[in-house]
Formats: sequence, C-alpha cells, structure tokens
Amino acid sequence: MSDTQEPRFAWLDLLWLVFLAGLAVLPPLFEVHKQLILLTIGLFQLFERRIMARIPQGRRNAYGILLKILLSSLLLEHTSTVAAIDSSYYPIYYLPVVSAAMIYGGWGTIFWTFVTSAAYCSFLIPAVRLYRLTPDSISELAIRNLFFFLIAVVVNRLVSEFHRQTNRHRLLAEELSETNRKLKLAQDEARRSERLAALGQLSAGLAHEIRNPLGVIKGSAEMLNQKLQSSDPIACELAGYISSEVERLNALVGRFLDFARPLQLDLHPQDITSLIERSLDSVRGLHPSSKIEVRKSFAAGLPQVPLDSELSERVFTNLFQNAYDAMPDGGQLSIAVRRANSDGRRGVEVEVADTGLGIPEENKEQIFNPFFTTKKTGVGLGLSIVSKIVDNHGGSIRVSRRDGDGAGACFKLFFPAAP
Repeated sequence: MSDTQEPRFAWLDLLWLVFLAGLAVLPPLFEVHKQLILLTIGLFQLFERRIMARIPQGRRNAYGILLKILLSSLLLEHTSTVAAIDSSYYPIYYLPVVSAAMIYGGWGTIFWTFVTSAAYCSFLIPAVRLYRLTPDSISELAIRNLFFFLIAVVVNRLVSEFHRQTNRHRLLAEELSETNRKLKLAQDEARRSERLAALGQLSAGLAHEIRNPLGVIKGSAEMLNQKLQSSDPIACELAGYISSEVERLNALVGRFLDFARPLQLDLHPQDITSLIERSLDSVRGLHPSSKIEVRKSFAAGLPQVPLDSELSERVFTNLFQNAYDAMPDGGQLSIAVRRANSDGRRGVEVEVADTGLGIPEENKEQIFNPFFTTKKTGVGLGLSIVSKIVDNHGGSIRVSRRDGDGAGACFKLFFPAAP
C-alpha cells in the first residue's frame, strides 16, 4: 500500500498504543526515561515511513531496524533493578526481529536477528561483574536468544507465503484480464464474421441479378452508338456516357463479387518484406508528387510466411493507399515488420501507422464492416476485403491509435509463420 493510500489511523495502530500503554503502567511506573523511551518507540513505529522518508531507499530499512535495536536496548537499561540483562522487558527485542522478518528475505532476517541477539548478549559484559554465570543462567540466556530466531523464522515464513499468494493472485488477475480481452476480441471477430457471411450472400445474389441487366444495357448502348454514329452526334455522345457508366457499375459489381465469393488461396512460403516493397512502390507511383515521408523498420532474420502473393499485395496496397489518402498535405508513413507470437503461434507482425486524422473511437468497431466508409467516394469494401484476406491466411488485423504524440491510425497485422 502506498503512502497516499495508507489510512491515517488504523485499528492496528490502536492496538499498538494499547500495548505500549500497558507497558507504561507496569513497574517501574515512575521511571521517566522508561516512559519517554516507550513514547519514542510508539511514535517511531506509527510514523516510521514519514520519519525515514528523507533517508535513501537502500539504507532506510537498515537504519530503521538499528534504531529499534537501540531503543530496545535503552528500555532494558532503564527497566532493570541490578543488571539490564535481567530486565523483564527483554521481549521488546521482538520488535526489530519481526520488522526485519517482514522486510528482508531469509538470510537478511537471520543477519538482523543475529545483530539483535548480539545487542542483547552485550549486557553480559557488565553483568559478569555482579553475577556468576551458572549453567541455569546460561541455559536461560540461550533459550531467550533461540526464541528470537524462532520468532524471526516463523514471521518471515508467514510474510513470504503472504507475498507469494499476493503475487499469485496478481498474476491470476492479469491472466484473467488478458483472457477477458482475448474473449472480447474473439466475440467481436465472430460477430464480424457472421455479418460478413450474411452480407456476402446478399451481395453475391444482388451482384448476379444486377450484372445481367447491365450487360443488356451496355449492349444496347453500343448498338445505338453504331447506328447513330453519323446521323446524331449528341445521341452518340449520350450512348457513350451510358456505356462508360455501365462499365463503372460493372466494376463495382465485380468488387461485390470479390467480397462475396470464397477465396482460393495459392499459398507459398515467402519473404513478406518483398511483397510490402512491391505494394509500396505501386502506391508511390500513383502519388509521385506526394510529400509523405516513408519510414521502414524491417527486422532481420524474419521467418518465411505462407502467403498468396496477389491477395497479400492487395492487402498492403489497400492499407498504404488509405494512409496516403489520410495525409493529403503530407505526413509520415511508418512500416515496421518484426517477429511476433499470437495465441501460441509464432509469426510476423506488420505495423502500418500514419500521421493522418486518425480513426474516431466510435468507428473502430465498424471500419471492417462492409459498406462502411467515411470517404466521399467509395463503397466501404476495401478494409472488409482486407480483413477477409487476412482471416483466410489464418492471421489477424486490428486498429488502434498511433503510438506517440499526435493523431493517426495504426494497423497491426499478424501472419503465422510456415511450420
């Protein structure tokens, strides 16, 4: 728990104050130094983080434990009748021992317990002048010191187990969150596939029904053009318009059929970067005067990917063309290719990012849907066909905001590598 989240006064703090108050009312009752030391121990234990905040992190814990050992030793000095080692307050040494066990690992706990035990045994030096060491007194001293180590080991074991369970629960929570994220993506993919399948069947039926009358209209326009070529120039021109518009509609119907019909992939393991270069060159050729800067980052030693060359080039060409359209006044197009893993499969990730206007958050779930477009011209089939091609390759495609400052869109495509 961070300092900002830590409650100002917890119930454990209340128990700590009750414990110290109990020690304060026990003999020797009117020993001023004893009461001051207990008060100092209580305040330091309650406000240790604030008191030690200015000490460097690496030495803060060590200084805190040393101070607790010093205060415990002073308490024994002022609560003894003859020799400090005979003081009934010797269990106060459990405070630095438990503190070390909660902070350090096994060896650190043993070290600080040994230091605490040495501090307690140091009272033997003045005591031997007043007492004669007997086997019983040596046994009593050994038992007290062994209990220091017993408490340290037990507390350290409990704290270690607590930390282990906490890390385990944290990892489980992270795994659950990642699983939920993947499940949501899978549900989105399933819904999108259902929509694509339904719209594909509808598009195929409409395309076939539209293509037949288009053929009749085009044939009639050509016959009319031939008959009126010399007698009526205006009618001939109008017939030419009909023929050209029919060609445009026929091309649009062809795109519908491309979207609707099942893809027949001709897969061959190959270097994906060469396909990207060819697609990029073809788009550059369409925009010779563009002010777009292209940055490429291709990792070395990429695995071969089974791809259909023609369809894969269509994917990259569509994405690059969209990036150029999104930056009419110039910008930066970044293309990165790297090794990646997805759902336990190794493969290649292609990242295409631009510095255009970006994609509004509310449109991210729809841009791969057929007939959805924000362009004034277009039917909204480009990204739908791209998504279909990537899916048929066993890959995935997702869109997000471009990393870094500014707007822009970022498409990430994953293609599984050849076995």
